[in-house]
Amino acid sequence: MEARPGLPARVRLAIVGVGHLGRHHVRVARTLPGVELVGIHDHHEGRAEEAAREGAVRVFAKPEDVAAAVDAVVIATPTSSHAELGRFFLERGLDVLVEKPIANSVAEADGLVQLARARGRVLQVGHVERYNPAVEAVLASVREPLFIEGHRLGIFTPRSLDVDVVRDLMIHDLQILIDLVRRPIVDIRAVGIPILTPQLDIAHARIAFEGGCVANLTASRVSFERLRKLRIFSAARYCSVDMHSRRVEAFRLERDGGAPRIVPDEVSVEAADPLSRELADFLRAVRTRGEPLVTGEVGRNALALAERVVAAAEEHRRGAEVVRA
Repeated sequence: MEARPGLPARVRLAIVGVGHLGRHHVRVARTLPGVELVGIHDHHEGRAEEAAREGAVRVFAKPEDVAAAVDAVVIATPTSSHAELGRFFLERGLDVLVEKPIANSVAEADGLVQLARARGRVLQVGHVERYNPAVEAVLASVREPLFIEGHRLGIFTPRSLDVDVVRDLMIHDLQILIDLVRRPIVDIRAVGIPILTPQLDIAHARIAFEGGCVANLTASRVSFERLRKLRIFSAARYCSVDMHSRRVEAFRLERDGGAPRIVPDEVSVEAADPLSRELADFLRAVRTRGEPLVTGEVGRNALALAERVVAAAEEHRRGAEVVRA
């Protein structure tokens, strides 16, 4: 893999934001070839120091110090700060991997995408499920889906509460849906309710595509179980994807001139860690100046669809309030 001119043999990387997800980035980055994890930054007092002891890395006091010391940065802070930090580092010539959602709004996302393009910087969005080998196996084997059912349930934790459950959890499946169906959306119906926060904690969306495919997606961050599954039906094939265990169960319809029958259909899934694959893809893009799998535009489009789902849920809620009144 050829490095860009002027870039050292090892990409100098920093992690900004070392909460739950940021610490995973620290752990993985330390194991990947071709990268020097220079340090970390977090504005919460004591958090960076604790993470630094675990990872044996330097603590940067402020973003300016980060920008002066590295080639690339991972932003794993709350969503409300993604646009500001992304702009800060892109303007200073760094390549950026920002966790999903790319920003708090599509307008902010557009600004980041345009800035990265103007400065010739890599902008990748951390949709880690797109790097799940089970998801990649299905995307490579399914054509023309007719019906998709998804459930993404999580146990409540005091994380990512600056966004609703659609932008927090469902956005993973929305991004996969875009890549899976690859057709324009013709209708969105949605319902959602707050439970433990002022924002939507449970949401369900029905998304209809040109050509007839329909997807039903449910997301909850107040469940009593963890579940991450997609079920995909086409005319002659069925796939069930368990994203947590990274397994695919598939069946196909056989006719052979006689009565149709359903038979197992093996799908090979690579044994690989999604976050490791995501970070490796970012480093490849930084070194070769190529595009990552999940570009800023991909993250922007996933956020745009999430905003449409939230708007549909709000429209449903207003209609229900009128009926109750």
